[in-house]
Order: sequence, then structure tokens, then C-alpha cells
Amino acid sequence: MAMVGLFWIAEGDVYVGAKPSGLAPGVRLSPEGVVALGDGQSGLHLWEDVRSLTVTDVPVKTVMRRVGAVTGMAWTTVLNLVDPGSGGADDAPGLMTLNVKTATGDHELAAYVAAAVGYSQAETDLSRALLTRLAEGAATMTTTLAAMSEWGRTWEGGSPREAEREALLREWLG
Repeated sequence: MAMVGLFWIAEGDVYVGAKPSGLAPGVRLSPEGVVALGDGQSGLHLWEDVRSLTVTDVPVKTVMRRVGAVTGMAWTTVLNLVDPGSGGADDAPGLMTLNVKTATGDHELAAYVAAAVGYSQAETDLSRALLTRLAEGAATMTTTLAAMSEWGRTWEGGSPREAEREALLREWLG
């Protein structure tokens, strides 16, 4: 499993945002189409019907967001020291929205953010360009999604470093 830009790649599966678990919302990009997962959203939007894919509500990594994450961890540690049963902060990760425009209308699909402190601006921009590319047509989608899936099947280890992630996104953009 690895995060590359706004995508979570687990073996051959490609997700926008974090891979969902249980009833959590999520979005999987399959060879057939865009699959809505989780409680409150379901369905398959076939690639032949997809006109565009755009993502909103993406948290971009900033110095203040990093400081906030460190401060939050410190605050949780203090709470746990003062009251070990408190469990500290239990904030759920943020949600992103994947807007899927199809021949039959617009669909908003929710997916949890996978990056704790947000995504770099470069990875966000490259990921958005990649989503646009996936919606360009069957041949483009097939080769791009196949390359992402193949990388996921052969990759061993956690998420690559930021420069490697950006290079992969550029490679998949062709």
C-alpha cells in the first residue's frame, strides 16, 4: 500500500483518497469505471459515461498545517498523561470530494484524506491533471490506470518520498 499524490494504491487497486474500511466513504478507480464505496454512496459510473473528474476540498500542506499537526499530537499526549482514559483527540480525517460529471448528471463522491498534514501543491496539481487525463477517453484511461495498478502490484514498502511520488505522477501523465 502506498500513497502517491491524491491516490492510494493497494496492490492493483487505485483509490482517490484513503482506501476505505468498513462503511467509510471512498472512491475506487476500476477498469470499468469510478466506483463509489461506503455508507451513503454507492454505484458505478462507467468510463464511457464519465465526462470529467475534479476533486475539491483537498488540504494542501502548509507550514501552519504542519505546526497544527505537531501541536495536536502534543495536546493529545498531554491529555493522555492527565487523564489516561480520555483517549485524547479523536478527530476523523478530513473528507475530499470527487466530482464525477457523467452523461446523466453530476455526482459528488466523498473520500477520506490519506495525508495527515495535507498534500503538497505539486502533488495536488499533478493528481488533478491525472484525473483529467483519466476522463479523456477509454484508451487514455486504460493505459494510465493500468500503469498505476501495475506499479501498485510490484511496489514493496510504504509510500515513496515526495520527489518520487511527483516523478511517478509525471510518468503516469505521459
